[in-house]
Amino acid sequence: LNIKLNYMQIIYQIFKRGNRTILSLTLVMILTIVLMNYHNYKKSFNEKNIKNLINNIYFKKTLMNIFNQFDPKYEKIYHNVSKGQSLSYIFNKYSVNENELELIQKSLIKKYKINSLKINDLLEFTIDRSNQKITEFYYPVSKTKKIYLTRTKDFKFFNEKTITTKLTRKIIYEENIITNSLYKSAIDMEIPDSIIVEFARIYGFEIDFQRDIRKKDSFQILYEIFNDENDEIVEKGNILFANLNLRGMNYPLYFFNKNNLRGHYDESGKSIIKTLMKTPINGARLSSPFGMRKHPIDGFNKMHRGTDFAAPMGTPIMASGDGVIVKAGWCGGGGNCIKIKHNSVYQTIYAHMSKFSNNVKKGMRVKQGQIIGYVGSTGKSTGPHLHYEVIENGKKINSQTLRLPSGKVLKGKDRKLFETVKIKLDVLKSEKIIGIN
Repeated sequence: LNIKLNYMQIIYQIFKRGNRTILSLTLVMILTIVLMNYHNYKKSFNEKNIKNLINNIYFKKTLMNIFNQFDPKYEKIYHNVSKGQSLSYIFNKYSVNENELELIQKSLIKKYKINSLKINDLLEFTIDRSNQKITEFYYPVSKTKKIYLTRTKDFKFFNEKTITTKLTRKIIYEENIITNSLYKSAIDMEIPDSIIVEFARIYGFEIDFQRDIRKKDSFQILYEIFNDENDEIVEKGNILFANLNLRGMNYPLYFFNKNNLRGHYDESGKSIIKTLMKTPINGARLSSPFGMRKHPIDGFNKMHRGTDFAAPMGTPIMASGDGVIVKAGWCGGGGNCIKIKHNSVYQTIYAHMSKFSNNVKKGMRVKQGQIIGYVGSTGKSTGPHLHYEVIENGKKINSQTLRLPSGKVLKGKDRKLFETVKIKLDVLKSEKIIGIN
């Protein structure tokens, strides 16, 4: 009996303890649910109040007034000059005090023509927005020189300082096989446009880039560039060496600049320059030769007393020789045209231009290879092209069959100097090819 009673007491104690545990768990669950509901209620209430506060117009105005106090007092301006823009226009654009222009002009007018801004010049200046006055101003004189003006403490004058950019000369060697055109093959090697134009110019006396170059011909070029402190190209230099390999034949040229004999010479010391260039345009296609043809607009046969070069609109056109412009204007069926007198024997005409180069006008002297205008389709024309004429002793002749005397031939001491320069350039080229220089 006693054993039975003890057993019942043990079961009672276990049951009693189990109720407590269940009760405790129940209370904890109820408390958790109550707290979560209260938290969600408070969160919803706070979000609603914050949203109402943010949307309140008076609160918005207060914030705007606060943030306006944080606007920078000094504003740095970087402005690239566009066509027709003057310093007065630029200052007005950025709400600069109208008296600032006169003050800056007084600081620079003695040395520089401050109003002669060039397209793409970068003007840098800082404006004090509390009084709309300029505190510092950079004026570009050239690619390597700037004038830096800083405001005096009394704001009455500017202090002037000249800043010169130090340039590093680099010599680049590139070569490539021509698969489509010389221009495309050169661009693929990331050769600068101005270097490609110069390459075409120096070979333009001997090579017709449309008819003489074939696929799998090749070129080599050694040229200078000048980089600034950021290793960006600021200026392009000379082509020191160039070679065209046309159907297995090499046509090397060397740059020589001694005793006022600056230019490119072949291996024998003969200058590449002739009286007139064979082709005054790069990358063009001979679309209509000199001779009888059916006129594409008039519809009847007539003598074509020039050579037509089809090229994309805007392609640069070069003066084929040194001379003086005797006409630059409208030529009827020839559209916009330029006529150059080279000497007592030769004159050239360039017709159907879209526009002339800057400052080109009658009476202006031009150099061989200088860009005088751009391909267009003005006048009697069915598409963009250059109509090019050569006049010899008053008679229009075929420019493509014209044989002109070669340029200067180096002799004596000049020839010896040239041979030394040629050897040095050949060594430099070899070092660049094998990568030891």
